[in-house]
Amino acid sequence: MTDPAGTDRSPWAVFLIFLRLGLTSFGGPVAHLGYFRDEFVTRRQWLSERSYADLVALCQFLPGPASSQVGIALGLSRSGYAGALAAWTGFTLPSAIALILFALGIAGYGEAVPPGVLHGLKVVAVAVVAQAVWGMARNLCPDTPRITLMAAATCAVLLLPSAWGQVGVMAIAALVGLMLFKPRQGLAHDALPAVVGHRAGLFWLTLFLALLIGLPLLSALFPSRALSMVDAFYRAGSLVFGGGHVVLPLLQAEVVPSGWVGNESFLAGYGAAQAVPGPLFTFAAFLGASMTEAPSGWLGGVICLLAIFAPSFLLVAGALPFWERLRRNVRTQAALAGINAAVAGLLLAALYQPVWTSAIHAPQDFGLALVALVALMFWKLPPWLVVIGSGVAGGLLSSA
Repeated sequence: MTDPAGTDRSPWAVFLIFLRLGLTSFGGPVAHLGYFRDEFVTRRQWLSERSYADLVALCQFLPGPASSQVGIALGLSRSGYAGALAAWTGFTLPSAIALILFALGIAGYGEAVPPGVLHGLKVVAVAVVAQAVWGMARNLCPDTPRITLMAAATCAVLLLPSAWGQVGVMAIAALVGLMLFKPRQGLAHDALPAVVGHRAGLFWLTLFLALLIGLPLLSALFPSRALSMVDAFYRAGSLVFGGGHVVLPLLQAEVVPSGWVGNESFLAGYGAAQAVPGPLFTFAAFLGASMTEAPSGWLGGVICLLAIFAPSFLLVAGALPFWERLRRNVRTQAALAGINAAVAGLLLAALYQPVWTSAIHAPQDFGLALVALVALMFWKLPPWLVVIGSGVAGGLLSSA
């Protein structure tokens, strides 16, 4: 389907459309996909319902932030590579700027902020991650084998608390999925628009793998804080399945043990990331701005933001030409079922360490986390309102 007037095919028009979504899209990845559907399927008719569902399936198959990747793919199909960049910039800019300003505020005026407020932001992270664990476990682990695989992944990740340990767990889960699961063939669908040729797609996939393998080698050969940051955040964006919340353990393993960012700041920033619209991966901008050594501030925020999203551009442009054949492969679907169960296990491990162990120290902490969880899951309050309320409650509890 095409826009009758053809007025929203320029990169600038795409940027403005996604900027409005970036300013108003609260609620996390699932909510973002709903906003996109209303905007681009129902209202603007850029593509059909089945094409949109297929696009979402592709982006959920790829590692990285699914909602941001859907936005990149929509911009790519609408206005080429410039449209992909415009869509990502518009959707990401508002939350990235807000989180960098928050990081600078903590660094410059941290002593003026009551400690209870920051602790309240850490506590609300418990509720947010618990909600994500519950939702993902229900969707990704519907039977006993997958629940068992999720539990095994949780134990393994807690025993091997490193980024590469988590990658190994996902690789083993893919092999288990190949052996255990027998998905059915997919239903009828509409083919996605072919906006990238097979040769170009192969180039982008090769570049993705070259950077994934080459950046750690370059970082070892030429020690540099900036290069190490690019390596760490590119790897996190390349290896995380399941969206924004699942990147938490990967990033924590990279930036906290190394001393780049303190655990207190890490969890306070993660709590604040729930209060802003747009993708959760912009949490990387907060971490880059919070670095204890240069590059930090605005430069550090931009470096980490670009590094964590770079794999999404390369994977979307690279996988789009091959998706039609890949989506029909039953073995691919079986491996993905195993990976998805392990993803839920990774998030469950993150709920315990570092989120729970760093935030829940007293009965009132548990009570505040429980109220926040009920507010999110059953009262259906907006996440930003729950985050602000938790910060205020943390300040009041600390002064009582």
